[in-house]
Amino acid sequence: MSKIIASAAIRGAHKIVARSREKWQWALEKWGPAEPVGFPNTAYYLPIIYGILGHKVETLGDMEAVLKRCEALLPPPVKETHPLPYLAPALDAGMATFFAEEILEAIRYLETPDFYTKSEDPAGDNLWLGAADDVILRKRGVEFVDGTAPGFAAVLGAAPDNETAVKIAQELQQKNLYVFMAGSDNGKHFSNQLVDAGVQIGWPTRLVPFGPDTSATVFAMGFATRAAMSFGGIEPGDYRKILIYNKDRIFAFAMPLGYVTDEWYANAAGAINYGFPIIADTPIPEVLPYGICTYEHVVSNVPHDKIVSRAVEVRGLKVTVTEVPIPLAYGPAFEGERVRGDDIYLECGGGRTAMVEWVTSKSMDEIEDGSVEVIGPDISDIEPGAKLPLAICVEVAGRKMQADYEPILERQVHHLINYAQGLMHIGQRDIAWLRVSKQAVEKGFRLNHIGIMLHAKLHQDFGRIFDKMQVKLYTAEEDVKDKVAKAKDAYAHRDARIEGMTDETTDMYYSCTLCQSFAPSHVCVISPERTGLCGSYNWMDCKAAYEISPTGPNQPVPKGATIDAKLGQWEGVNEFVKKASRGKIDHYNFYSIINDPMTACGCMECIAAILPLCNGVMTVNREHAGMTPCGMKFTTLAGTIGGGISTPGFVGHSKYNITQRKFLSAEDGIKRMVWMPTSLKEEIRERFEERAREIGIPDLLDRIADESVGSTEEEILAFLEEKGHPALSLDPLM
Repeated sequence: MSKIIASAAIRGAHKIVARSREKWQWALEKWGPAEPVGFPNTAYYLPIIYGILGHKVETLGDMEAVLKRCEALLPPPVKETHPLPYLAPALDAGMATFFAEEILEAIRYLETPDFYTKSEDPAGDNLWLGAADDVILRKRGVEFVDGTAPGFAAVLGAAPDNETAVKIAQELQQKNLYVFMAGSDNGKHFSNQLVDAGVQIGWPTRLVPFGPDTSATVFAMGFATRAAMSFGGIEPGDYRKILIYNKDRIFAFAMPLGYVTDEWYANAAGAINYGFPIIADTPIPEVLPYGICTYEHVVSNVPHDKIVSRAVEVRGLKVTVTEVPIPLAYGPAFEGERVRGDDIYLECGGGRTAMVEWVTSKSMDEIEDGSVEVIGPDISDIEPGAKLPLAICVEVAGRKMQADYEPILERQVHHLINYAQGLMHIGQRDIAWLRVSKQAVEKGFRLNHIGIMLHAKLHQDFGRIFDKMQVKLYTAEEDVKDKVAKAKDAYAHRDARIEGMTDETTDMYYSCTLCQSFAPSHVCVISPERTGLCGSYNWMDCKAAYEISPTGPNQPVPKGATIDAKLGQWEGVNEFVKKASRGKIDHYNFYSIINDPMTACGCMECIAAILPLCNGVMTVNREHAGMTPCGMKFTTLAGTIGGGISTPGFVGHSKYNITQRKFLSAEDGIKRMVWMPTSLKEEIRERFEERAREIGIPDLLDRIADESVGSTEEEILAFLEEKGHPALSLDPLM
């Protein structure tokens, strides 16, 4: 390692550790050693300290041992003559820097509780989001698992001007990378530059403004550390595995923009511990030999128009980007963008007008591949702020095309439209909602571009199952009404076909091993009556995915002979699970929460847990941040049962699975459900009430307690007794 870099990193680490101890002494005098500290809504305490040292920092007093460890790690300054080897001491200094910065940031949360928004988006004039909580980690972590987010760029400082900042940010977005922003250069922040240029920032757009100071860099490194523990199942304190996991699986790099201070060098040394290289725009010394990072460690003086591609190359990222021939930037990073108020040029659906999306199969001779027609008024025919009805009709044909694949293709319409910068799409089927921004129209966007992007991406992703595709977009009211009616008939037919499938009448299930990139022992096996726990895959999806990619993560699993019909265990499934988990798991049960339930990876939409006092089961969705009657929040539950293990008494599942007939059927299914958050109740109400009528308890949902009743078993038991909940009269769970 360069003597200049090592000297600067060690100097910077000394400054940061000294600042941290000084701040801690001040906080200790003000609040005392018993004062609770930590980052909001996380089961990982201060995650770098917890992950690397295995030390739980819960109070100000707990920080003393960490500060002593920092000071023990700090090497002496590099001598001008006869210096010692630089690499190991500089890396130690970098790790001490992260520990000290986590302490500084934890005290900031204590000292100024509203400094950070503690949300997914900036709030008013406050851009700074602070540490990602565990709900965000798991929600966004799924994207790192399925490849829609191949990695992240930690940007420190600011670009020379707003235009350069926007170009760098958009190029990173178009490569589907997250951008974690911290620090400043010459009083300028990269985040502010984007906002000043009219760019939306926040977790939904993958442009994440962690904080204004260099110390906010630890939020990016903490995210990576938690990913290793949460999805990789690595135990806290196993620092070697955490660092190797990050090098091999979290494709991140640091991008300092502007003058590199000693403190920046210290953070860079810390990042190298994780295998994250440094790519700078200034002429700092380089470290080109391979070693800890996959390729070079520090690359400098890279021009701004080449810095993103150079960073991707140095990190060894494999980024696949399809050029979509529309006049807008395009990629998953724009999916979370919002179009609001005065920025709306065109609005369709959302209760304002009729809107429908419908994929249907045709014969080969009925389709002209690539044809896109707009039938009715287009954007050029309307004034800003106008509303139009819209029917998006996608017609496909192919020798391998089946009717079962139509809803799979249709479900992609939401994502693929949202990937266009300046478009906002919500919902699907006949409850879709589209907004087009004025900026998109100024760049040349017209309705036919919806057809162009659907044709390009559906062919790329699903070309194995169809050969030809054309798109017709109707905007005249009578035409749209006609298409809505026909589409509703098709929806009803599909739903009846899928709902009619049962686990008993299906001999072939499907695997999903997407999450093994993060949780190597987790194997999801999906049946008609048990959707994937992440909520993204059902049996039909997996069947289609296998047709599209026969060597992919969704493989057919012959069910085989039945071992236990009540619990949901079969010989063929066990054989597959044992092989796919490399012997870590040799069996599990589909329908039980008590007896060897299915493994979980961390991506689950909900977690169910038994409540012995209430003789029932609760479930909580990951969006709910409050306490639950089992004594743990979702984040703690996920940290407890994730990582590819089977945990009796707990099970991960999707929201949709709650209303499937086999949901926890070994323990009497939804009759056992005694608590769930209000938001989840409302989201699944229609289907839940339909299931409740089937079992003869039409008002069951109203007998289920929620957070308004209480968050302890004792609090909800009285409510259950008052409502006459059926769980109280069932056989004991335990």
